[in-house]
Amino acid sequence: MTYPEKLAAIRSQMKGEGVSAYIIPSADPHISEYLPDRYQCIAFASGFSGSAGTLVITDDFAGLWTDARYFVQGKEQLAGSGFELVPLQQQQAPEYITWLADRLPEGATVAFDAKLISVGLAQLLEAQLSPRGILLSSDRDYLDPIWQNRPSLPVAPAYLVGEETVGESLQSKLERLRTALKKQRADYHLLSSLDDMAWLFNLRGSDVKCNPVVLSFALISQEAAILFINTSKLSAEDQQTLIASGVELEAYELVEKAIAALPDKASVFIDPKRNCYALYKELPKSVRVVQDTNPTTFFKAVKNEVEVANTRKTMIKDGVALTRFFKWLEENIGKTRITELSVADKVREFRAQQEGFVGESFDTIAGYKAHGALPHYRVTPESDADLQPDGLFLVDSGGQYQTGTTDITRVVSLGNLTEEERIDYTMVLKGMIDGSTARFPKGTRGYQIDAITRKPLWDHARNYGHGTGHGVGFFLNVHEGPHVFNPSPTPVDIELGMISSVEPGIYRTGKHGIRIENLVLTVEDEANEFGQFYTFEHLTMALVDTTPVKKELLEAHQIKWLNDYNQQVVEQLGPYLDAEELAWLKEKAKAI
Repeated sequence: MTYPEKLAAIRSQMKGEGVSAYIIPSADPHISEYLPDRYQCIAFASGFSGSAGTLVITDDFAGLWTDARYFVQGKEQLAGSGFELVPLQQQQAPEYITWLADRLPEGATVAFDAKLISVGLAQLLEAQLSPRGILLSSDRDYLDPIWQNRPSLPVAPAYLVGEETVGESLQSKLERLRTALKKQRADYHLLSSLDDMAWLFNLRGSDVKCNPVVLSFALISQEAAILFINTSKLSAEDQQTLIASGVELEAYELVEKAIAALPDKASVFIDPKRNCYALYKELPKSVRVVQDTNPTTFFKAVKNEVEVANTRKTMIKDGVALTRFFKWLEENIGKTRITELSVADKVREFRAQQEGFVGESFDTIAGYKAHGALPHYRVTPESDADLQPDGLFLVDSGGQYQTGTTDITRVVSLGNLTEEERIDYTMVLKGMIDGSTARFPKGTRGYQIDAITRKPLWDHARNYGHGTGHGVGFFLNVHEGPHVFNPSPTPVDIELGMISSVEPGIYRTGKHGIRIENLVLTVEDEANEFGQFYTFEHLTMALVDTTPVKKELLEAHQIKWLNDYNQQVVEQLGPYLDAEELAWLKEKAKAI
């Protein structure tokens, strides 16, 4: 079926059931950011492959609401599909709800699949649409009847990781979680989010591309911890290890039955943003629901000493791989055919040579010239561009290693840069340096770091449409909450031990895109009569290209940081490079 045919088939079902609007979010029953193939619903219905967005279909309009990262990509991929791009004013805001409230008449019905809608989103729909007399129907799946050969749920093996890798036992984590539940006066805790599941049970797998997670749920009380999982994924040894740790194993699909059987008047803790509405509806009417962020979300955001030590080692491996890649690129550009697709393969090839490499932490963004202006560009055989010894080339990539997760963006000069390209590059570098070297008091939040990072760009009337940074998991999801560096007033303090990205950018449609990204660790700085101050330790160890820099636009402290950082990269990576590689790196890292 073509995309217009799929849209017509959905509308036919809507008309037959008297539905005025149908919502298709980017989600699965675990409310994941990255999805198993079975739940790539937006891509199936419209052709849009971005990781964030919502489709809304009425009888006379079909739109994709998505943010600035995907404006250009969205327009291109939706062409001829019957869907139109609706640009979000604020990233991740459900602005389509207001659109529906203003457009639909009283008595209209808005439908969705409760398995793909979070509890919080369902409650927001109810709060904003019901006062307008608009009805909700949460049990409609209009995709499954038309999705021929729909992918089944993944069955890849899962496995446990040891305390020597993650630094804390399952028993210790359960004890911490149960203490948190007592404070919330909750008898039970329903856990659905896959990264929380992986962290709590020291469990890893490959059910979701680029994310080492396993489809599973958990129901936890003071007396029991039930893990709902396809047990055939686990070895007999791992099953016995879990059972010996006090974990009961049940089939993945039995979670709804277990929830429905909870005792009367029990209290159940759920995270409304990380549980689907379908499970929420299974809770007995008599139970008391406590809604708040999963305690494990805060626990896993703060890395322990073992995780930090392993991450530092991982960054050296990643830096070695990237050094070899950029040396290869410089030596081969203009001599042999190099394309965006072949670059993505080459980056993976160099990472795969490193011990403990498991896979990519996300699909590599390899954007040459104008493609670099698409913040989440995904190269396809149709868009694949040949690299020439001219202009700027952006590579945003990352690796999953058994000892950590990496995420790094570098932009390199391939030759003949314009004045505009050099100025933009230097402005982004200024922002990255100032954001990642900030000194800030305890209690500072992400939007404050976001503003510090943007100020050097604002000073020259430049800005970017995405967030400045995100949390990063330990051998887990490359995007991890609860903290985030963006303009939204997220009420989460930046804590010691958190790993975050700092990644400002400038994007000029049709010309070039620049983003420079390092991962940083929150560490203690000075304590005095004004309180405790924190700062960041740079974890990422990879050369920052100085070729495009306009030195006169940098301040003295920024020049010092750049020279010191590149020298540190040489010192850290040198022991793992051969003589030729080290000589190349030293030459590239010369002080400006």
